[in-house]
Amino acid sequence: MTPIKPFSPTETRRILHHLQQPAVFPNMTCGWPALHWTAEHLSGCLNDRPVRFRLGRKEETNTPLFETRCSYIKATVAQFLHWTRGQMDVGPFSEYSHSEYWAYADYKYIAMLFHDQPFMFEDVKWSEFGFEGRDGKESTLWIGTEGANTPCHLDTYGFNLVLQVQGRKCWHLFPPEDTANLYPTRIPYEESSVFSRVDVLHPDLKRFPEFRSARAHIVTLQPGQVLFVPRHWWHYVESVDPITVSVNTWIELEVDDVARVTEAVTKTVVCAIKSAQGDDNTDEWLNPTEEDKASHSENLQYLNLAVSACAPRKRSLSPDKLTSDLKDAHAAKRGSSEQAKTNRDGAETSAALSAPFGPRLLPVRCQQDEPKKADPKDDETNTSRNRAVASQEDCAVCSGGAAGTKSASLQLGKRACDRAAQEHGTSEDCAENNKGPGLPPITTNDLLDCLVHPDIISRVTELLLERHRGDHL
Repeated sequence: MTPIKPFSPTETRRILHHLQQPAVFPNMTCGWPALHWTAEHLSGCLNDRPVRFRLGRKEETNTPLFETRCSYIKATVAQFLHWTRGQMDVGPFSEYSHSEYWAYADYKYIAMLFHDQPFMFEDVKWSEFGFEGRDGKESTLWIGTEGANTPCHLDTYGFNLVLQVQGRKCWHLFPPEDTANLYPTRIPYEESSVFSRVDVLHPDLKRFPEFRSARAHIVTLQPGQVLFVPRHWWHYVESVDPITVSVNTWIELEVDDVARVTEAVTKTVVCAIKSAQGDDNTDEWLNPTEEDKASHSENLQYLNLAVSACAPRKRSLSPDKLTSDLKDAHAAKRGSSEQAKTNRDGAETSAALSAPFGPRLLPVRCQQDEPKKADPKDDETNTSRNRAVASQEDCAVCSGGAAGTKSASLQLGKRACDRAAQEHGTSEDCAENNKGPGLPPITTNDLLDCLVHPDIISRVTELLLERHRGDHL
């Protein structure tokens, strides 16, 4: 007998396109064969096929452990399981102590991993979320140990659905409005990922004081639950059980056409700057997930293709609509009732939809907004305490206008100056500081962070699309 789901596929898809905050679907995956995809089960499916694992040290620092600083090995899932049990002769894992390292087989495309077992694709049923025909073929697999983590970042394309299969994972999520508070960087460079320079679990508040104002939404995802991560929400993810397995899919959106232009601009600038010779330009800047750096000609070709693909839709939109697409790193505007007034494509809805929060759909709320409970087990969303912002006194978001507006753009220079002054432990005027001793020199990466800042790249994208349409003439 087929289990009755809390929402129909049509209802679920409509909910997803109106939700403006992370939420957990606790009872949508009953009957999914993918719920049997434990590490043991997957080991049997993969047999002796090696998988690349990322390994990181279990240590507390004040800096993110980016993937460029990790170790990598190829091993079977069977060897991985033996390693987690403390066995010694475990092939490539033998060089790493389980007590000192965590391991993560992350970003594994199921279509490639099980190319010879396509029947497994049907075990993942995203069609029940309203995306007809979508299954494991459009999904990625993640297998890790306790402590395995993904650095805090935002995805520039689409929104994210994550199924937890085995063990639990703790998600630290921050809204798009917190981008400035998370100190974005494109080093290491990975297409479609903007990283945070802050270690959100152990933040260095002297270097990154504005992180105090970040609004953390934290949830521990349980097996069988599906987490919805809205577009452009920052997230840091860490496994909290000895072995974890999860499956996710990124859902494309119409506004991704503009985002692809933005990414093409970013890639062109990053590759040009980081390919230049310089004493301070010798760091590992390309994320291991990227195959190789592209030439300038290849990047320009990709940029032109992205602009051309975006043009047909842009010709049908007003300049105001184009601008809103470029600036929607911020949540859609809401009324006082917290009902979304626009959908994710920016189009007006015939009737505002209020998210049906309750036992069937659990909101992931801002930690500082949640009342303290005597017994954390009573929390139906299994929300963990906010380690990331334990020193915060409140949950206020810094004011100063929406990023990306013309008035905000005029303030970018002053903001950058103030930010630099704060990071270097002084509140004096930048011009005066530059005259005095002790101020660190501007590095290549400092310059690059400014050039590819989300506000700047958004404006450059807007100008390029205007030029392509001939609006500048």
